[in-house]
Amino acid sequence: MWILRNRLIATILLLHCCYFLTAQDPHFSQFFASPLTLNPAFTGKFHGTYRIALNNRDQWPTINQAFRTSTLAADFKPLGEDRNNIWGVGVMGLADQSAAGALKFNYVSLSTAYHITLDDNGYHQLGLGFQGTFANMILNTALLSFEDQLTVDGFTGVSGETFNNATLKSRYFDLNSGILYTGSTNGSNFFYAGVSMYHVNRPKQSFTGVATELKPRTTVQAGGFFPFSDHASLHLSALQSFQAGVRETVAGGAVQLIANPLDEKPTSLYVGAWTRFKDAMIPYLGVEFGDLRFGASYDVNTSALRTASSGAGGIEISLIYTRRPSTDRPVLCPKF
Repeated sequence: MWILRNRLIATILLLHCCYFLTAQDPHFSQFFASPLTLNPAFTGKFHGTYRIALNNRDQWPTINQAFRTSTLAADFKPLGEDRNNIWGVGVMGLADQSAAGALKFNYVSLSTAYHITLDDNGYHQLGLGFQGTFANMILNTALLSFEDQLTVDGFTGVSGETFNNATLKSRYFDLNSGILYTGSTNGSNFFYAGVSMYHVNRPKQSFTGVATELKPRTTVQAGGFFPFSDHASLHLSALQSFQAGVRETVAGGAVQLIANPLDEKPTSLYVGAWTRFKDAMIPYLGVEFGDLRFGASYDVNTSALRTASSGAGGIEISLIYTRRPSTDRPVLCPKF
């Protein structure tokens, strides 16, 4: 009886969440470590020759592998880097699956952005970016299972859902855009603010011939880093997303502890936490050495779903490699 009750609670809560999340896109708790899914205008906005970013998220693993999301992205600057304008080009692949792999979304994106310097020192820039995405959706009905159907005669042993083990597919093209301001007051600190909109063209999704319009998602993001000693800096970031009446707010920060500040590429430890309001606390730990930065976080679920998830929100890792020259930074960039 106790096991049956817990399964019933888990099912009700999962259905409740699905009702409110049907319009939401895949997202990362470490949004600050996934620039090309945050805003197309971040394309090319980094110090270095090229940047490669890997992100992986396993959300609610105790609920039948509810959501798994992975991305691999790369961006570079065809015209090189200086204190003036920057042109960036990027490519990204994203795979998102749910229900133990029964439902899969695969995305391939191309993005570009142009950043204009607003002052002689190169402290302030304004960027505009665009991203085109080809999306492929696959529903493998053979991997779906349902409870027995309850009728007046009891459990019949056969559910009412019949798909004949078919594989349903759908494809569409998506268009995203964004604007980004970056600035500094003294050349050592840095801050940014941007707005991005995804699904600008309102693409239609369909598995059964009845098309559903994908609602636009607008995200406002801001952050920066502020040194307070030779060995430490404070990194802050936040976002607010809106999509089809659903809102998501994430905010937090981390302290960067620098082991060898006089080195051209110092080794650093990052310790901090973010919070997704009314949903989860997200402790974060990161390590940076050379051109590589690794980050790990864990969602500690605080919403009503914690009964079904046993408080386990999900683990997430990020890995960013930025090929940087062994020189002073010529332009100020976000610290991802």
